[in-house]
Amino acid sequence: MSLHTMDRKVSLVIMAIAIVYLILSFQLPLYPYTQVDADVLPKGLGFLLLGLAILLFIQNRPETEEEKQKRNIKKEDVILLLLTLAALLLYVFFLEILGFILTTGIFLIVTMRMFGYMNWKRNVMVSLVFTFILYIAFNYLLKIYLPQGILPF
Repeated sequence: MSLHTMDRKVSLVIMAIAIVYLILSFQLPLYPYTQVDADVLPKGLGFLLLGLAILLFIQNRPETEEEKQKRNIKKEDVILLLLTLAALLLYVFFLEILGFILTTGIFLIVTMRMFGYMNWKRNVMVSLVFTFILYIAFNYLLKIYLPQGILPF
């Protein structure tokens, strides 16, 4: 088998990531008094990622000129990707400080604007409703407490 197609090269990178991810997920601590342990989802996702990478590697699909042209990424798309990465890093940094509700709301509004959704009212409503639904689901239904930050709840 040769590595002439981009699919095979990408699949090898994904396989390496999946293997490292699986190694790390097998190092998660076990909890003796739970029916479904905390490592089930990470291990399942790791095996799924590895299986899909293997499928991508063994499929033998020739690469067309059209597919090669799709790899040319516009400068605007690269800038948008880097801005999204910066927004994610800021989100992670401010999550504990400001709390889940404020940080998630601001993050959603900013990223929706970056991706071209210009209706302020709709952006604010969607971010607030989505954030509060997640907050209620985690804090009150699942009993997984999210960072409250500067808010009193």
